[in-house]
Amino acid sequence: MATLVLTTIGSVVGGPVGGAIGALIGQTVDQRILSPKGRRGPRLGDLSVQTSSYGSAIPKLFGTMRVAGTVIWATDLAEAQQSGGGAKGQPQATAYSYSTSFAVALSGRRIRAVRRIWADGKLLRGSEGDWKTQTGFRLYHGDEDQPVDPLIASAEGIGSTPAYRGIAYAVFEDLQLADFGNRIPSLTFEVEADSGAVPIGAIIETLSSGAVSSGSGSEMVVGYAASGDSVRGAAEVLAGLGGMSISDDGAVLRLDDGADDVFVPGRNDLDAFANAEGAGRMQIERIAAGALPDEVAISYYEPARDYQAGLQRARRGGPGRRVDSIDLAVALHADAAKAAAERRLAQAWAARSRASLALPPRALGIREGANLRLPGEKATFRVAGWTLEHMVLKLQLAGTATTVTQTPVADPGRATSQADDAAGSTLLALLDLPPLDDGATTPRLWIAAGGAGRGWRKAQLLASLDGGTSYQGIGGTAQKALIGTTLGVLPTGDTALFDDRFTIDIELADPTMWLESRSDDALVAGENAAMIGDELIQFGKAQPIGTGRFRLGRLLRGRRGSEWAMAAHAIGERFVFLRAASLKPLDVPTSAIGTLVRVVGVGTGDATASEAEAKLTARALLPPAPVHLRAHRLTDGTIRIGWTRRSRLGWAWLDGADAPLGEEVERYRLAITVGAGPERIVETSAPWHDYLLAEQGADGAAGTIDVAVVQLGAVAASHPPARRQFSL
Repeated sequence: MATLVLTTIGSVVGGPVGGAIGALIGQTVDQRILSPKGRRGPRLGDLSVQTSSYGSAIPKLFGTMRVAGTVIWATDLAEAQQSGGGAKGQPQATAYSYSTSFAVALSGRRIRAVRRIWADGKLLRGSEGDWKTQTGFRLYHGDEDQPVDPLIASAEGIGSTPAYRGIAYAVFEDLQLADFGNRIPSLTFEVEADSGAVPIGAIIETLSSGAVSSGSGSEMVVGYAASGDSVRGAAEVLAGLGGMSISDDGAVLRLDDGADDVFVPGRNDLDAFANAEGAGRMQIERIAAGALPDEVAISYYEPARDYQAGLQRARRGGPGRRVDSIDLAVALHADAAKAAAERRLAQAWAARSRASLALPPRALGIREGANLRLPGEKATFRVAGWTLEHMVLKLQLAGTATTVTQTPVADPGRATSQADDAAGSTLLALLDLPPLDDGATTPRLWIAAGGAGRGWRKAQLLASLDGGTSYQGIGGTAQKALIGTTLGVLPTGDTALFDDRFTIDIELADPTMWLESRSDDALVAGENAAMIGDELIQFGKAQPIGTGRFRLGRLLRGRRGSEWAMAAHAIGERFVFLRAASLKPLDVPTSAIGTLVRVVGVGTGDATASEAEAKLTARALLPPAPVHLRAHRLTDGTIRIGWTRRSRLGWAWLDGADAPLGEEVERYRLAITVGAGPERIVETSAPWHDYLLAEQGADGAAGTIDVAVVQLGAVAASHPPARRQFSL
C-alpha cells in the first residue's frame, strides 16, 4: 500500500516526524486508490428494473439480495401452433403458443445459489426450487473455470460464445410465455452470494482488494449490491450506514467506529502551546439549526417483505421540514434500518459543533477519523482533518453522537407477496360422461386435471387415439379440478328418490380443496354433480371429517342413465367433482368408438408424465337403456313384452308429456333366451314385442325366459341392456 511504503521512506529520512509526514502523503495516494469522490454507489431502484443495454453495470452481490439482472443474450420468440376441432359441425381451430430463451447476468462475483424467482411480480420459482411455469433453467455460479452454455453455443457458434467467467448468470430455455400475455416478463431473482449476514467491513475489504482493513465495530447487513463508478462511493455509503469511517493508521487504511481509539491530549501538550495564538485552546462554533435535517428517511430492501423497498424514518421533535433522504442498495431488517436512520440523524446534529485545536508535533500520531477528548471534558470530537504548519498540528474537529446501545424496534410492514405453494404432481382423469346436456352431437371425452399441491395450476396434454402408438399435442388443461378417491364402497341405491340411507367418504388429492353442501332445489338445478367410478351422482351434504376428507350424503344416484354402474363400486375408486370450467373437451371421430384413448399430462411439478386412459363408448350419444321391462300373456298364448323408452334429451321433463325421441328413428333390439338355448334376436320399431306361441314352441319355452332390450341409437346401442326374467 502507498501509506505503508511512504511511511517507511519518511521514517528513514526524518525519524518519527518524517514518518508522520510520509503517512500524510500516503493518505493522498490512498484516496486515489479508492478513486476520487463520485457516485455514491447504486440507488435503490437500480436493482428492480431489468436491463439489456450494452455496457450496463453488473453489480457485485454480497449476502442475499433480490436483483433484476441484465439480459446478456436472448433468442427471438419461438411460435408453436396446435390444431384441433374439425369434428362434425365444428370448424378447425388453430391455437398458437410462444416461448423464448435468454440469459441474465446476476453478479460480478461468485454466488452460492438462486432461490426464488419472480416474473412480473409473481412467483416463477418457489423456495423449494419448484417452477410455476414450464421452462428449462441452468445456473452458472461465476466460477473462473465455468464452461460455455451449450444452448448459447448452439445458437452463436462455439467459437463466438463467451463463458462469462467470473460472472454469475442464469439461462432460461424455452420459457413458456402464455402466463405472461405472450411477452417476455420482467424477472427478479433472490440471489444468495454469501451464507448468512455479511459484515460491512468484509464487503469494503473485498471491494478495495484489501486496501481497507476491517477494524472493530463492523455492522452486519443482510445483503448488498455493489456497483457505481467508484469503490470509494460504495465504501462511504457502507461506512456511513454503520456509523464508521475509514482512517489511516500509518500502515493500512482501517474501517472502524473509533470507539476504541480515543486520543486524550496531555495537559503538558496543551500548556506548551497555551501562549501561542490559538494553540492548546479549542475554538468551537455551531452550525445554525435551520441548516440541519429534522428527519432522516432511509430507503432499503426489506427481507421480511420479499426484498421489496422499505422505508424507515428518524425524527426530532420539530416541524420536520428538512428531510435527509437516503437510498441504499442494501438489504436490512427493519430494526437495523431504523437504527441507521436514528444514528445518522444523531450524528448530523452532533456534528453541528465544529472545533479546531493546535497541538505540538509529537501529536502527529492522531489520524483522521480518530476520536479526541480534552482532559476533564465529557464531549468527544472526531478528527475531520488536520494540517501541519510551522511545526504546529492543527486539527479540525466535529462533534460525535453518543453511541446507541439499544436497537430500536421497527415494523417492516406486511408482505403482499404471492403464496409459495408447491405444485405437486399432476392427476388426470379421462371421462366418458353420460349426457350432461342436450347438445352432444359428436363423440367426446372430457379431461379433468388437478394436482396434489395447492400451487398446481395446469399441465400440457398429449392425446393418443391408437392405444399409445402415437401422440398429438392438445394444449393445456382447464381450471384445476377436484379429484380424489373413495374411502369406502357405495352400496346400490334408489335412483328415483333422495337417498338418505347411504353415505360415502372421499379424500381429495389436494387437502386444501373444499366441498360444500347444497339445497334440494340446487340439486334439481344440477349442482354438486360428481363421478364416482362410472356412476354420476349428486350430493346435498358434504360433511368435513378430516384434512381433505368429506362424508357425502343426501344423494341422488345413477343420474343420466348411469344406474348400471352402481353394482361395480369398490374402495379407492376415482372421485371427480364436475364443473364446466374444470373440464377440457377432447373431440374424437366416430370411427374411434370402441378404441382405447390415452392422455398424457406434464405439469411444472411433475418428475414424470401423468397418464389416464378410457375406452371410448360415446356415452353422451347413446340412448339410455329402456326401463320397466314387463310381460304378460294374451288370450291366444302370445307373450307381449313391453318397456318404457327413455331419451338422452329432455331430462327435465318440463311439460309432463313423453320425452322426445332423441334419435333419428325409434328402434330396439331384443335378445330372448329360454333356459340354456340360443338367443332369439328381434328388432322392432315400437316399445313392445309379441313373442308368438309358435316361436315359444320352437324355442322350447318352459319355466322361465330371459329378456334383454337395448335401444338402437344413431351411434350405438344403449348400455347396458335392460334385462329381466319372466316365468312362463
